Amino acid sequence: MRAGWPSKPPLPPGSDKRRGRPPRPGLAPSPQLEAFLEMLVAERGAAPLTIAAYRADLGGLARFLAARGGALEATDGAALHDYLAAPATRHLQPRSLARHISAIRQFYKFLVVDGVRPDDPSFGLDTPRLGRPLPKILSESEVLSLIAAAEAEPGAEGVRLRCLLELLYATGLRISELVALQFAAAARDPRFLLVRGKGGKERVVPLSEPARAALARHIECRKSVLAEGEASRWLFPSRAKSGHLTRQRCGQLLKALALAAGIDPDRLSPHVLRHAFASHLLDHGADLRSVQQMLGHADIATTQIYTHVLTDRLQKLVETAHPLARRK
Repeated sequence: MRAGWPSKPPLPPGSDKRRGRPPRPGLAPSPQLEAFLEMLVAERGAAPLTIAAYRADLGGLARFLAARGGALEATDGAALHDYLAAPATRHLQPRSLARHISAIRQFYKFLVVDGVRPDDPSFGLDTPRLGRPLPKILSESEVLSLIAAAEAEPGAEGVRLRCLLELLYATGLRISELVALQFAAAARDPRFLLVRGKGGKERVVPLSEPARAALARHIECRKSVLAEGEASRWLFPSRAKSGHLTRQRCGQLLKALALAAGIDPDRLSPHVLRHAFASHLLDHGADLRSVQQMLGHADIATTQIYTHVLTDRLQKLVETAHPLARRK
């Protein structure tokens, strides 16, 4: 403490250390919750961020129930409805609320399957209706502007940026999949990438000629970011704790590239390039099933959001190909 500064009064016993916030009820660890989270990792290959989201959502419910003298494993449907109607929960955005309800349903279904309880108290919870926003995409000319701007970047970092851009647009990879690519997966066969996606599922994604050329140049320059005699198993090594380029850093690089290309940085992100990949493929005649496989979507219904780009092309197709439309 600096001299002359007033000392802070001691916190009363049991108070929350974060000054100004009411204390949270003490919660004993829930073996059932931990078992549920372990199941998500072992059986579904859930990512750490997914586990953190489930832990936060179900932890909020546990604190709400504990404040009422209840327990997470032994609650009833009425208490769950009260939780969803509570001020802190009912003001959530529809998608956040839907995620909460999904976590609750999956947890209690797990308890029933595991024989912990005979009934499912989450039965009857209503999921909010979600509108499906159209994905944000870039035009083909804007993508070409980005590629031109990346080509103008000097040195090994410019080569890496061009490679990142080409791979994102040519493959539709999630940014988490791209930065975690292993060097061996890219060097094995330059025509394809072996990608490990959600749930640990592997898929093979073909590479276009420009993407192969950008990848080859990056592999040549990749040694410059490594110390002499140093090896890295990552395609995009870095000094980050993970050992590879981070999602956040990749997003920052793309924002700077957008400025250089004269594009609003708020319109560009790694996921926008994934949307552009799918939309432009469909617009040029690719079938939905092939796009689904390359994106790594488990359900084709997820891929169908991109069919908005097909409206004009399908209308022309009907007008030119349908026998009734061609009849004079």
